[in-house]
Amino acid sequence: MKKINGFTNCNILTEEGLKKTSLKIEDGKIASIGEFESGLTLNENYVVLPGFIDQHVHGAAGSDAMDGTILDLTKIANALASEGTVGFLATTMTQSVENITNALVAVKEYKELNKEEGAEILGVHLEGPFISLKHIGAQPLEYVAKPSVEVFKKYQEASGNTIKLVSLAVEEEGAEELVRYLASTGVVASLGHTDAKAEDVEKAIKAGAKNVTHTFNAMKPLHHREIGTVGSALLYNELNCELICDGIHVSIPAINLLRNCKPADKLTLVTDAMRAKHMADGEYELGGQPVFVKNGEARLAGGTLAGSVLKMNNAVKNIMNFTGATLQEASNYASLNPAKNLGLDNELGSIKVGKNASFAVLDENYDVVLTVRDGVVIFEKE
Repeated sequence: MKKINGFTNCNILTEEGLKKTSLKIEDGKIASIGEFESGLTLNENYVVLPGFIDQHVHGAAGSDAMDGTILDLTKIANALASEGTVGFLATTMTQSVENITNALVAVKEYKELNKEEGAEILGVHLEGPFISLKHIGAQPLEYVAKPSVEVFKKYQEASGNTIKLVSLAVEEEGAEELVRYLASTGVVASLGHTDAKAEDVEKAIKAGAKNVTHTFNAMKPLHHREIGTVGSALLYNELNCELICDGIHVSIPAINLLRNCKPADKLTLVTDAMRAKHMADGEYELGGQPVFVKNGEARLAGGTLAGSVLKMNNAVKNIMNFTGATLQEASNYASLNPAKNLGLDNELGSIKVGKNASFAVLDENYDVVLTVRDGVVIFEKE
């Protein structure tokens, strides 16, 4: 694998803002920012950003995390690297206990390999099976289960303790107990595929919930006499809100509404992408269900959205185009905010001395030309 020792006289987005400077790498970490004459020199139109983190992505390049093999996880990791993503949560879905367990074991085994190639699997996002029958989205109905601490413990054991985030319907029986357990063990509890009312959300926050899964999608909508899950996501500053910023899952006015309502560090870009990302239009599969991909939209036969084919660098570009967000703000939505949400901001999320040397280098069109993880090049545009 190709390693780099730093950048010289390049446009680098540090925590202090965008500036022309140099950066030195030692042992996979940022050793210094400032004078360094022997690093990589880039095109004057390129910008070095913190590497992106995708905390909600199912698949890419024809593979899905639920396929449960090292090969499929490797294909996903390599594909995500081409988007500037340096770390991600391999995201499962509502399926049989056996299939979920197989997927979790595969992640455990993959992580034990400590691969230098591709984006790093930071852990697992367990999306389902603890969801609401009223808001299943593209999740298979027959495998929906009630929230259970005991079931979760078995999943966590199978994963090698790599589950970092759990999406669940917090209004269901057993949910409050599970949220408390997740919070006590450092796992992020997320409101997702849920019919939660405002009072349910408030209870969940008090129990330790801190995230909202693909905000607006597959949840109780806002009404002026019952603000539901959507209204609560907008109202409560404790909640970090995921956003699929493709202009398909969420309208541009709704994207602006979310951005205007949330504190700057409580909005996180995700792709929620499925296996068709980086692939041609056509018929694919998600949880045993046929998915039809056309013109950037992935839908079940009945028209229900079934994940996305969004790339993370395009999500960054879109949030800037849709809302007027600055490059610094858009970068934080894709890097620093998910790092904070997952408790990884001491290592990832921004360009600062002592943090991991993990970067996304974009050109003037926000296309990725280089992705670096811990000083190692994991993608280079040909």
